[in-house]
Amino acid sequence: MTSVHRPAQRRYPHADRQYLVQELHGMRAPDPYRWLEDAESAATRRWSAEQEALYEAERAGWHGLDRWEARVAALTAVDRATAPTVRGGRTFWLRQEAGQEHPVLVVAEAGDGTPERVLLDPLALDPSGRTVLDAWQPSLEGDLLAFQVSRGGTEDSLLRVIDVNTGKVVDGPVDRVRKSSIGWLPGGEAFYYVRALDPRLHPGEGRYHRRVHLHRIGTAPEEDPLVFGEGRDRTQFYSVSVTEDGRRLAVTATQGTGRGTALYLADLSEGPLERPVFRPVQQEMEAVTRLHMAPGTGPDDPVWLRTDRDAARGRVVACRPDGLHLGPAAWREVIPERPDAVLTGLVVLSGPELGHPLGLAAWTRRTVAEVTVHDLTDGRQLAVVPLPGTGTVGDFSAGPHGSYEAWFSYTDFTTPACVLRFDARTLSVTPWERGPRHTPAAGGAVTRRTAFPSRDGTTVGMFVISPTGRPDVPRPVLLTGYGGFGGTMSPRYRAQVLAWVAAGGVFAWAGLRGGGEEGEAWHRAGSGEHKQNTFDDFAAATDHLVEEGWAEPGRIAIIGGSNGGLLVGAALTQRPGAYAAAVCMSPLLDMVRYELSGLGPSWVPEYGSAQDPAQLRTLLGYSPYHHVTPGTDYPPVLLTASDGDTRTDPLHARKMCAALQHASRGAGPVLLRLEHGVGHGDRAASRAVALQAECLAFLAEHVGLAPPGSP
Repeated sequence: MTSVHRPAQRRYPHADRQYLVQELHGMRAPDPYRWLEDAESAATRRWSAEQEALYEAERAGWHGLDRWEARVAALTAVDRATAPTVRGGRTFWLRQEAGQEHPVLVVAEAGDGTPERVLLDPLALDPSGRTVLDAWQPSLEGDLLAFQVSRGGTEDSLLRVIDVNTGKVVDGPVDRVRKSSIGWLPGGEAFYYVRALDPRLHPGEGRYHRRVHLHRIGTAPEEDPLVFGEGRDRTQFYSVSVTEDGRRLAVTATQGTGRGTALYLADLSEGPLERPVFRPVQQEMEAVTRLHMAPGTGPDDPVWLRTDRDAARGRVVACRPDGLHLGPAAWREVIPERPDAVLTGLVVLSGPELGHPLGLAAWTRRTVAEVTVHDLTDGRQLAVVPLPGTGTVGDFSAGPHGSYEAWFSYTDFTTPACVLRFDARTLSVTPWERGPRHTPAAGGAVTRRTAFPSRDGTTVGMFVISPTGRPDVPRPVLLTGYGGFGGTMSPRYRAQVLAWVAAGGVFAWAGLRGGGEEGEAWHRAGSGEHKQNTFDDFAAATDHLVEEGWAEPGRIAIIGGSNGGLLVGAALTQRPGAYAAAVCMSPLLDMVRYELSGLGPSWVPEYGSAQDPAQLRTLLGYSPYHHVTPGTDYPPVLLTASDGDTRTDPLHARKMCAALQHASRGAGPVLLRLEHGVGHGDRAASRAVALQAECLAFLAEHVGLAPPGSP
């Protein structure tokens, strides 16, 4: 065992450092803390309890934690709502008023001004606050609603059906679903959904081997006929949808979290519902393709596909239904790819008031949203929809049967999310009358876009949010990024960002390769064998903030979660001297063994597999756990994890914590915050506030930033 000098005033819990080296394809991967993978062992429980005691003791000494929590809570306490879903004359949407722990599902009858009522409240289902509403979908007639809830953060949902009139459960529970899409059939007697096979038949793989089934209301799930998925790869994910006229069933398949989709379509009028005949629209999983079909589409009517096939930034093509199986040879381009923007959404409006179908298209240009209106007969752009600011749109939904109405959300760094209504008759947009109450934009924060060259000369964009909008004086900077899975770091209202800026700091939000900021080519440039580009972009962002005068060396902190936690881990081990402190949340850190836990097998398309020699070499080249070097002056580090996390197992945080505590010569602490009864994603608002406030207080302590409201 290597002896490392450590300041005498801090003693870490003892962790046996074992001589264990795994050899794969002739490469050596030391793993001294593999024993910490077993969360239930007596040794791990003892070590974890001591880490929790250490964290509590350290937290008690943080300056102004109560003020951080108060400011984050105040900024979080805004009304929220999702874009509505309209079915059968009823309108359904999620609403969360300021101070509510969870969003509630509400419903209103047709007609302006009709009162709304709460249909589902997670706190009424479970007063402990540990139950989350994962997904919901009303029937086509709006009289039934399928909903999925999970407890303790596991995201392992139970599906039930309730009568919308009475609120009574009429079917379920159905287990082994995980935020499954629901394809209701007309009449509400049955729906298609996605369910995993019984884990008893596949031990250790209970979240894989998914299949599409048909479920009839009132029957046992074990009797549900299998309609799609047999014999396909165990890591494939499926989604289902049924057109509003009930005629066609669409199924998409993705390989794990790969970006490409296979797409299949069945005409349900051709045979029994239990045995739909699927015809491939796209089988190769090299492109993302989504089908948009208006209700009542006949054999001579067009259907539309939003795709990045042969167009990395996305385009819209049209095709007759009977030509879909012919693939791109039968496509007619309607909305071409733009060289300056990425197509992120499309909704088709085909109501009789319009005369011909219109398309409402969402784009991101330099990570900022644009919305355009197009005639879908020839693709002509008819209008640009005015937006409230420089931000992000999402949650597109159309009125029933194509309609002339659509709704979508808007937000930016200083503006809480609102819901806008688009009227295709007048090409106008107005606030939705049932949306969140108007909340003024947060003051004291100015957003500025900047760009910088990465190590290989690639230009990378970044948002910088600060008190003045200019680098007037060097301030403590908090830098974050994601750079994975094609996700886009677009402007969104975040209490954590505004609290940091309110205290006088600068928050930097970098759009790294691996994300989707510039389309699929940008994603691929930061994944797999090119993953180091993500970390190089992050390092270049760090240097740019110093060079431009936003920060001075030694006062930059970093934060990231999930894939962003991997980013922080890599930054920490590749350039430990560049950062004053780091928060690494729900991370992946052992990239040699990430496939063996959580949803790891699903991420092979993004990272590669240790089973492949060339890919293992790449993974070992940056795996943060394997690059912790004894005797290094690492900055203060806070790792956070949740015991209900079924995506990124807490073992990553435990092993990295032990490795850093052993190795670091730095004066700052290495701490582990393990939260109980929650998981990777949604949680009660008060718990989210506490987590964010503690992360900010930890970072501020080490960059010299006084809490908000300090004299």
